[in-house]
Amino acid sequence: MSTALWQPSPEEQEKTLLTKFTKKIKERYNLPDCKYSTLHDWSIEHPEQFWEEVWHDCKVRSSEAWVKVMSKSAFSPEVGTESSGWFEGARLNFAENLLQGEDENEALCFVGENAATQSLNYAELRTAVMQCAAGMKAQGVSTGDRVAAVIPNCPEAIIAMLATASLGAIWSSCSPDFGINGINDRLGQISPKILITVNAYYYNGKEHDCYLKIREVTQRIPSIKSVYVVPFTGTSMVLEEKELPWSKLLDTKATAIKYAQLPFDHPLYILFSSGTTGLPKSIVHGAGGTLLKHLTEHRYHADVQPGDRLFYFTTCGWMMWNWLVSGLASGATLILYDGAPTFPDVGRMWRFVDEQKITHFGTSPKFLAAVKNADYSPKENHQLDSLRVILSTGSPLPADLFSWIYEEVASVALMSVAGGTDIVGCFMGGNPNLPVYSEELQCKSLGMNTLAYNPDGKSVVEEKGELVCATPFPSMPIYFWNDEDGKKYHQAYFEKFSGVWTHGDFIEVTERGGVIIYGRSDTVLNPGGVRIGTSEVYRPVEEMREVMDSLVIAQSWKSDVRIVLFVVLAEGLKLDADLTAKIKAAVRQDTTPRHVPERIFAVPEVPRTISGKKVEKAVLQTINKEKVENTAALANPESLDYFSKLVEELKN
Repeated sequence: MSTALWQPSPEEQEKTLLTKFTKKIKERYNLPDCKYSTLHDWSIEHPEQFWEEVWHDCKVRSSEAWVKVMSKSAFSPEVGTESSGWFEGARLNFAENLLQGEDENEALCFVGENAATQSLNYAELRTAVMQCAAGMKAQGVSTGDRVAAVIPNCPEAIIAMLATASLGAIWSSCSPDFGINGINDRLGQISPKILITVNAYYYNGKEHDCYLKIREVTQRIPSIKSVYVVPFTGTSMVLEEKELPWSKLLDTKATAIKYAQLPFDHPLYILFSSGTTGLPKSIVHGAGGTLLKHLTEHRYHADVQPGDRLFYFTTCGWMMWNWLVSGLASGATLILYDGAPTFPDVGRMWRFVDEQKITHFGTSPKFLAAVKNADYSPKENHQLDSLRVILSTGSPLPADLFSWIYEEVASVALMSVAGGTDIVGCFMGGNPNLPVYSEELQCKSLGMNTLAYNPDGKSVVEEKGELVCATPFPSMPIYFWNDEDGKKYHQAYFEKFSGVWTHGDFIEVTERGGVIIYGRSDTVLNPGGVRIGTSEVYRPVEEMREVMDSLVIAQSWKSDVRIVLFVVLAEGLKLDADLTAKIKAAVRQDTTPRHVPERIFAVPEVPRTISGKKVEKAVLQTINKEKVENTAALANPESLDYFSKLVEELKN
């Protein structure tokens, strides 16, 4: 049994929203105790009661009550065809639920890479949303229309999204670093009526123009009638046909905002998968399911309380932006940043924590590894006394970063969380009342019947298996765009195990109820029939000072498979026989002889999606001389050229 890296004190536990909720449920439903495991078991055994209690505890605002909380007892053939079966009869508005904060309380605080700042209290945010909604309505935007944005993580993005939701229109966004094909592959599928963008944006000390790509996109997508341009940088704007300044979208004469009262399942967002195996899936999420899921995760799992200052380093092209924005519904102040997280140096985000008194700091293993590899100690250089929670997602958080955070950052709740765009939330994640153990996500999320299935479809503990969710939950997608019969939806989630949501991750549920993630199940290494998760190799390799990044695949070889490792080395190093032997020894010592790669190659960089995930499948396709269909999903598609040059070598 490993030792906890951090444990909340009884006094800290007593103050959490999870504790208050648990006590209420224990008393009302006669639960035997206040343990998290007891509450979680109850939440999946009694889903109707659980989600109804979440609704009441979080004071969800609605104009009409529901007739029935849950009309389907299991995943049914109808899922994916516009009805989730939750809270039928209820009518509400997502934006209305996010804009209930006290007038004078700060709602948003934005800081740009160039040090530009902007702050809005709730009264000012409501006014901006009111004016934007009135302007959209005047442009003919109505219920069910799509409003798209190619925009940085700035206040205008949140204002426009909330205005869209207030009207019952559907919001979809990309970040401005997407290429033309990446934007078109997404927004071209959904035929938006208007597009909101910026003249340019800052990243890594440089200004990047947006006009050329946006003009090409609007040529390709004829449904776009108008483009509204936010003057995000100081460069003067020269607008062409269809293009108008952001100010023209705001109706300053508007005097009231009318929130369209809509069904629980009314579409709110269209999010996109980031895979490289074809056009991104256009995943439609409903307003009610998104709201309930985020309220549960913010309040009970992350302990976001009114007045907390919630930050996640994200772009508008990643679901964590949608997750962040929902923090308004819990009375938090959203802290927004746009730019490179390590510009002008690796201390930038940690100074930001102190400057903004951030209570919840959200980031990724990639960023944390960059700070660690730079030998930078946030604890020695900053106060960080406002921090209560550090959140991490995007990929599994390795052991060395767990220990580094407690040694060099802060002794706070470290919440590694995991889920995805598909559910606009998490299957498992943080818990303010539980200890933190290295490499483990602390718990399964409330209301989520998360299990590890072996190949026979049996739930296993302390054994690796497929991540499944065995019973329904409100934040399932309501459907895929342009998938009228739900066929694509069912292929995506229900083909492997009938009637059970299969997510595509390779996990292990621990004896104490935590979860370890070993990577994507479609990239599992299988030498000699032994299933090995990619993260098991990444962990020891990326703990080495000589290795800055890595990627591992299983190559078909002599009627079996062999493990091939690619490494990005620290500057000035070469992959000689000694370093190759050292890497193999590190893997063998940390794991087993079966994990040791047979071949190791040095490459300049590893291909990643725009949201920062490694793309093992694209490398395997490249090596096998198969077409990588959607390179627009990659942040650095040119990196695949390095692997193409290794094809001949990999025949030996």
